[in-house]
Amino acid sequence: MTVKQVREIDRVVIRFAGDSGDGMQLTGDRFTAETASFGNDLSTLPNFPAEIRAPAGTMPGVSSFQLHFANYDILTPGDAPDVLVAMNPAALRANAGDLPKGATIIVDTADFTSRALKKAGYESNPLEDGSLSAYKVHTVDLSGITMEALTPFGLSRKEASRSKNMFALGLVSWMYGRSIDGTVNFLEEKFAGKENIRDANIAALRAGWNYGETTEDFAVRYEVKPAALPSGTYRNITGNLALSYGMIAAAKQSGLPLFLGSYPITPASDILHELSKHKRFGVRTFQAEDEVAAIGAALGASFGGALGVTTTSGPGVALKGETVGLAVSLELPLVLVDVQRGGPSTGMPTKTEQADLLQVLYGRNGESPVPVVAASSPSDCFDAAIEAVRIAVTYRTPVVLLSDGYLANGSEPWHIPDVDTLPAIAPGFATEPNHQADGDEKPAEFWPYLRDPQTLARPWAVPGTAGLEHRVGGIEKLDGAGSISYDPANHDRMVRLRQAKVDGIAGIPDLDVDDPNGDAQLLVLGWGSTYGPIGAAVRRARRAGHSIAQAHLRHLNPMPANTGEVLRSYDRVLVPEMNLGQLALLLRGRYLVDVVSYNRVRGLPFKAEELADVIMEEVGSL
Repeated sequence: MTVKQVREIDRVVIRFAGDSGDGMQLTGDRFTAETASFGNDLSTLPNFPAEIRAPAGTMPGVSSFQLHFANYDILTPGDAPDVLVAMNPAALRANAGDLPKGATIIVDTADFTSRALKKAGYESNPLEDGSLSAYKVHTVDLSGITMEALTPFGLSRKEASRSKNMFALGLVSWMYGRSIDGTVNFLEEKFAGKENIRDANIAALRAGWNYGETTEDFAVRYEVKPAALPSGTYRNITGNLALSYGMIAAAKQSGLPLFLGSYPITPASDILHELSKHKRFGVRTFQAEDEVAAIGAALGASFGGALGVTTTSGPGVALKGETVGLAVSLELPLVLVDVQRGGPSTGMPTKTEQADLLQVLYGRNGESPVPVVAASSPSDCFDAAIEAVRIAVTYRTPVVLLSDGYLANGSEPWHIPDVDTLPAIAPGFATEPNHQADGDEKPAEFWPYLRDPQTLARPWAVPGTAGLEHRVGGIEKLDGAGSISYDPANHDRMVRLRQAKVDGIAGIPDLDVDDPNGDAQLLVLGWGSTYGPIGAAVRRARRAGHSIAQAHLRHLNPMPANTGEVLRSYDRVLVPEMNLGQLALLLRGRYLVDVVSYNRVRGLPFKAEELADVIMEEVGSL
């Protein structure tokens, strides 16, 4: 047997692509898990159709999973794949345009029939017409070899072909020195009750590995050594999973039972799925019949003394708006998680966007201020969830936590924190009457809107506590006493108090600016999931010799106290957003500082190279 050459590289971007029934997300997940176990830094980008099952072999039915891993810290899933694994003609056509010259293509030749090519939109066979001459193409009959390897298992042709993704996984695992042991264990557990399917998938996985080891077509293996990450315990985690864990941790830190009222909606549904598994931690989940019922139940749980949480995406935020306003009026803690997706209306359910900022800030009737926190990476969803709960419980207010489809489904290594380092969150329930009028001999009363002088939060009185009976509802209340009031001066006072409570939220750190030399003229400012692409782009610009400053906003309402000062410290501020300039609009209006807005609304994250070009163009014009 020929000894294969091993070539060391520092990073690689791999994209698995196929029909939505080809198991590309599972393939990517398993390769990611083994890569995380190996110790590489990584970032992923799943990309799949919104349809449950688009027509097989068509462009709308293509599903892909991109993974970027390296021997150093990385910030994005990569601009373009170095390796494309294409399971059919449609997958090849949908993704070939993203490939740089010299990229490697591994393509399953089994379905390159005239009918399949026509269905994918090809007029001729790209494997024969020279259109792929700029790439290193490996043509492999993945389906045929898989079915041959599975002959002993007595599966039908259709059943056997379903294992071709495991063959592809085994082959690529061989190419990049990934173990397949974890996937074998995974398959043994997943198909424990279906021995034939279990054994067939394991056999296909090993056949793919062995094919790489024995074929002459793959003469080189690649080695990407582990990254030098800070010491500690790590695990691979998606944004939705991190957010779920953050909610559980926050509930434990506050001593409150966690109640999730939710209606399934892409891409937020996995939070409901995950939290439903953790009843042993005091978590209760309720799948409501619609978005309005979901948030109503969550607010009711908060009224009853629990940590009320509701999860949704943009269309659901619109439906929940009235109940968010009720929570503002009641002044009860509530966390609304908005996992943003492409809009408007149903839009593009499986694509990412960050265009809900103005909606969550102002999409309610009346003056109804709500704190807004935005996560910046999949692992940061954990910390952002704890921060949202801290604010909600401490200040008795609904809080919006913004994530998006890219963060929700993407993954990266997460440094598991020491529980002792997590912040304590004190609900401080009211336990006794709190008001006694001067000279009044009557027993003390409970005033539900008598505020804490530091936080302006009203007392949180759990129903059933003797002596703390009080009126709730959406009609305006009298400051302090809490009785219904239509007095104009009182309404003005209550509106201003609710705004002052949000404006005065403590514990929000100053906006941290990364300006290594202190002489940058350009500041690149972002929020949410643009953190990774902006960071990678700034690195490129600095390597090109430019002095660039970078900052990122987690708290969008209220913003850090020094935000205006930071903006005025630079000659120019560039704000990249996956919307038409919503943060830029807010910055101009609040701080009277002009900013340069760079916008793309394509349903995909920014590419680092694209942003680097914009940054260097701005620097060049100063």
